[in-house]
Amino acid sequence: MSVALTNAAAPTSPRTDKVRVMVVDDSVVIRGMISRWIGAEPDMEVVASLRTGLDAVNQLEHINPDVAVLDIEMPDLDGISALPQLLDKKRDLVVIMASTLTRRNAEISLKALSLGASDYIPKPESTREATAAETFRHDLIQKIRHLGARARRSSVHTTASPPLAAGHDRPRVAAPGAAPGVAAPAPLTRRPFGLLQPKVLLVGSSTGGPQALMTLVAEIGPVIDRFPVLITQHMPPTFTTILAEHLARTSKRPAHEAIDGETIKPGRIYLAPGGRHMRVARHGIDAVIALDDGPPVNFCKPAVDPLFASAIDVWQGSIMSVILTGMGSDGMRGGKDIVAAGGSVIAQDEATSVVWGMPGAAANAGICAAVLPLNQIGPKLVRVFSGDRS
Repeated sequence: MSVALTNAAAPTSPRTDKVRVMVVDDSVVIRGMISRWIGAEPDMEVVASLRTGLDAVNQLEHINPDVAVLDIEMPDLDGISALPQLLDKKRDLVVIMASTLTRRNAEISLKALSLGASDYIPKPESTREATAAETFRHDLIQKIRHLGARARRSSVHTTASPPLAAGHDRPRVAAPGAAPGVAAPAPLTRRPFGLLQPKVLLVGSSTGGPQALMTLVAEIGPVIDRFPVLITQHMPPTFTTILAEHLARTSKRPAHEAIDGETIKPGRIYLAPGGRHMRVARHGIDAVIALDDGPPVNFCKPAVDPLFASAIDVWQGSIMSVILTGMGSDGMRGGKDIVAAGGSVIAQDEATSVVWGMPGAAANAGICAAVLPLNQIGPKLVRVFSGDRS
């Protein structure tokens, strides 16, 4: 058994303000690389570097990490088998699954989310490829920082904020990235829903999005049957292929990765393919998909803002948009444009979001007609698309 501990502390030891990370991977090169990256960050530390899932399960209670970066393919006990055992021992452990970009690993990563993993990250095929390694580093550090900070906050703050109801404001929470305990002075305001009947549903999501999307599409069958649904989820290639298949099974409606130039029709779910932005355009009387291989937007590709902004030229103000859980602020600028054109935005609330970055940015910008728990968004959409504007 190969085990390396760094500043490992018993659960009774005083904790620092740093996010404590356990790295679990059978590759000594990957373990060393990730450990160096984490060690260079002032707000996080590596408390263990382990070779197998069995090592992680056996050492967990002694190490007491906030976050585990868990490889899928390992000897003795692989990641998907170790995951439930780790969560049995520590329910609030943040687990980020790491895997190479294969169809099998994409399937396993999405299964891991349903079993309690917080997120996933695709490992580069070769750490010698500078761009791929730097993207991996950026994404991994951001996931550890945001998910780890949320886990530490939730352990001492369990009071959930109520949903934002019509006619009621509540104190604005700190904007994404703000210092803990710092609140903006302006209240969180709700805008009225647009007066026009929506003709399309647009959805944007990121961290925590796959599971949120499954919940959403299972509840909006009547909307999908009559209107097209377009989704941008921050996700790499291969993963979006698998996600589209899962969305089809869950919704019991056709769902697929969008194809450049195809006509957009009611009764279908269109998912932005990994590595390409999904925009829409008008072709004669038809609305069509327009895939874009341009640079990342908001550090993402695909990104939500290109979809939201382009939809205005096609449907003007007859747009209903939803921003679900995710890091960053993608979707907020496009949401502003939709509202300015006469459309509407609904955001997922903080209590049910894995990360309240994207929906929080929209809520704090004052562009939302509603900020709701995940399980209330689907029913609300059904009512709105049936003519309820309250």
